[in-house]
Amino acid sequence: MVVYSIEIGIETDNELQLVDITLQVRNAVKKAGVKTGLVNVFVPGATGAITTMEFEPRLVEDTIALLKRLIPKDAGYKHDFQDDNAHSHLRASLLSPEITIPINNREPILGTWQQVVFIELDTRGRERKVIITVTGEK
Repeated sequence: MVVYSIEIGIETDNELQLVDITLQVRNAVKKAGVKTGLVNVFVPGATGAITTMEFEPRLVEDTIALLKRLIPKDAGYKHDFQDDNAHSHLRASLLSPEITIPINNREPILGTWQQVVFIELDTRGRERKVIITVTGEK
């Protein structure tokens, strides 16, 4: 059993910025040399998320619009009396800080139009760490 972990850095500029990290995930799987197993992608923190989607500009815009409609900013959240990012925390809770993807034949199993995406949900850009952990058999 192989366990390989790498930390990648992502620097964001603003709220609701989506970043395609599929290449970094694929590279981690290759570096681990795992033929069959799992890759977990995790962002520490309460205002970031990991998901999969078709990373296409109009769909990115639609995703941002959906998050704004589902959990609007300035809706009188109690946490906003302490900080200005209650909507960021709620959006992150709705999504997830991680995703696990099966590996077969040394490749993460992703659909043709499916990419792994980090979503910045905080009210400002940040320096983020994303942990990619690969486990399985060589």
